[in-house]
Amino acid sequence: MKIAVMGGDGFVGWPTSLHLSDAGHDVHILDNLSRRWIDTELGVQSLTPMDSIQERTRIWHAETGRRIHFNLIDLAKDYELLKKWLAEERPDAIIHFAEQRAAPYSMKSDRHKNYTVNNNVSATHNLLNALVEIGLDAHLVHLGTMGVYGYSTVGAAIPEGYLPVGIETTQGETVSQEILYPANPGSIYHMTKCLDQLLFQFYAKNDGLRITDLHQGIVWGTHTEQTRRHPQLVNRFDYDGDYGTVLNRFLIQAAIGYPLTVHGTGGQTRAFIHIQDSVRCIEIALNNPPARGSRVEIFNQMTETHRVRDLAEMIAKMSGAEIAWLPNPRKEAPENDLIVRNEKFLGLGLKPTTLEGGLLEEIVDVAKKFAYRVDRSRVPAVSAWTKDIARTINRDPEGKKLKSVS
Repeated sequence: MKIAVMGGDGFVGWPTSLHLSDAGHDVHILDNLSRRWIDTELGVQSLTPMDSIQERTRIWHAETGRRIHFNLIDLAKDYELLKKWLAEERPDAIIHFAEQRAAPYSMKSDRHKNYTVNNNVSATHNLLNALVEIGLDAHLVHLGTMGVYGYSTVGAAIPEGYLPVGIETTQGETVSQEILYPANPGSIYHMTKCLDQLLFQFYAKNDGLRITDLHQGIVWGTHTEQTRRHPQLVNRFDYDGDYGTVLNRFLIQAAIGYPLTVHGTGGQTRAFIHIQDSVRCIEIALNNPPARGSRVEIFNQMTETHRVRDLAEMIAKMSGAEIAWLPNPRKEAPENDLIVRNEKFLGLGLKPTTLEGGLLEEIVDVAKKFAYRVDRSRVPAVSAWTKDIARTINRDPEGKKLKSVS
């Protein structure tokens, strides 16, 4: 297939592009490189050294003989350019990663909230609008988030996207209907993903677009089979308080002798998936498109759930690191259970990589190798959900002057 990867320079987009190119697909990346500009804004860099997207694709071609094409297009702002590219290239499938992906970043300030909404919602709508306008019947696969469901405890397993409900009619009878699982976003970022769902529902119903929405858990890990092939193909690795995912952050903290920062009680239960499984799931979704005119296909893209404090205790036991219990910068329930249905991917052949799979040590090795690149002042999570919470933030979990990496 000819596949357009929107946001293909990002944390999941890059290894997905390599994985699909390696499988023989004709891959075209469309990206505005905003994630690199955000690094500059935040004054932090990927733990792993990243070359330019042009150099990355050059190395991939040199190693494999396969070309990944790059196009500098901003989906949220360059509508006419996007429409022209789609009309000329007419890809068979489109993978949509082109959204600001960090909940803490989306809550930093009013400016960051506006940017996240304008970027994410406009990018999604521009893409859907363009597909209809040019009459392109491409399968659209979107990377969403488990966060659209919220993290409250309901005492039942979260289904894959749709909830069967009974509605009482005016005659007193009960009729059955399936609705989108009630949205319960916990941040501006998660809210934009909830809005995405409604856009997808409308365009699938109104215009017959074929759409798959992947509600993904927290991604952990560093390497995929393809990123291991050459040092310059390495994926980005975020450790800072805005973009670093919780398990990867614990592992880098352990590697540099920094306390494992657990916020609140650590009773937050989250869904997780390894980066290698993430790219496999996307390939599986591409190979199983919904029929034209059918409702949006929804998968829960996760493999296991864990409480944050349990992860911290596991890493502390493995590494000897200390745990720092800090005020929670998020406005959320201190404890929650999370039971998630994920039979669709398992039924289509996914063999999950779990935390017991021996890959934690690999991440620690990567963290130690590049520890000299760590700015310890960027490790704490300091973006607060409300102004009242902001007053409670601990900006120095080490409890002393910030020290350089030894």
